[in-house]
This record gives sequence, C-alpha cells and structure tokens, in this order.
Amino acid sequence: MAILSKTAAFLTLTLAVGFGVSQGVWAAKPTAQETATQAISTLDGKFTFNLPAAYVAETLSTGDEAHGTAGTRGTMYTNQAGKSVVIVAETVRNDGITIQDNDPQFLDGAVAGFVKDQSAALPDFKKQNEQKLTVKGLGLRQVDSTATMGGGETLNSTFLAGSGNRLLVIQAISRADDTKGHGLMVKQITGRKRP
Repeated sequence: MAILSKTAAFLTLTLAVGFGVSQGVWAAKPTAQETATQAISTLDGKFTFNLPAAYVAETLSTGDEAHGTAGTRGTMYTNQAGKSVVIVAETVRNDGITIQDNDPQFLDGAVAGFVKDQSAALPDFKKQNEQKLTVKGLGLRQVDSTATMGGGETLNSTFLAGSGNRLLVIQAISRADDTKGHGLMVKQITGRKRP
C-alpha cells in the first residue's frame, strides 16, 4: 500500500508542475469539441474507459528507485479546451504479494495512504468524498478532493485499484469553477454520474 501512495504522491507532484505549465497553454482560444473517443486500457484490460479525442496524450517520466516509485509508468491526457487533465499510472509491485481484484483491506489502506500523502504534499488538500465502486469485478476507490495546483484551485477525483502485481492510480483534475465539466469527466471514467 505504501507503493501505491508513493505512486500517487509522485503523480501529484508531476501533475502540479504540468498543471502550472498548462495554465498558460489553456489561455488560448478553445477549439471545437471532437466527438471521437480514445480507449484507455489499464490493469491488463481489467479496467477500460474512453476519453474524448480532444485529450492529448503525453508520456510521463518514469518513477525512480530513490523515491520508491521504480516501475511507475504513466500518461497525462490534457484537454486544452476543457481545461482538464487525466493522469493514468500503473506500478508493478515486486514484493511477491498478489492483490485480489476486489480486496477491501488493500483498497482501504490505499485510500488512507493516499490521503495522508496528499495532505503532506498539498497544504490545502481537502478530502470531500469517498466512494466504493466495482466495475466488472474490479474494486476501485474514488476519492474526491480539492487542492491548489499550479497556482489555481482544482477539483480532483482520484481512482485507486490493484490487481495481481499491478497498482493503478487515475487522477482527474479540473478547474474549481468547472463542477459540471468535472462531473462529465468522472462519468467518462466510471460510466456513472457524480453525486
């Protein structure tokens, strides 16, 4: 579980830098929304979702041994028109422990570690809500929160899961004033409406 929370912290720091840089790009005039979608597949196909084609993919730097995030690989999807970001990252667990697809103990520990690390990394991090989801037998935890990243207030929905020797973190981030757009992005990922 420590590996998962370190991966989430790594993503948050990466995102804070990327989000700050992207703020300048987002000042440009929005382009028309595209209706085509791109499929995102994680955990060897156990969790998939679609994002609009307007999200542009950028491979993130891999984690490193010094920070306990070796083996972490991720992609950041940026929507300039919608001013939102989705980060998808997986880490391979090398401690010989196999994670069941819907392990409440693992997921509860992952949430606790994630919230602790986010609170340390982001001074104004505030957990708003937590949901337990099951998608095709795969257990996920959704943590909704707010925080300042890149100099602006943001809405964040983070999804934590694990299967076999793989850990998954998905972070969906929007501007704080775009509640509707954020809800639509969360629905794209989960297929459910945001409460």
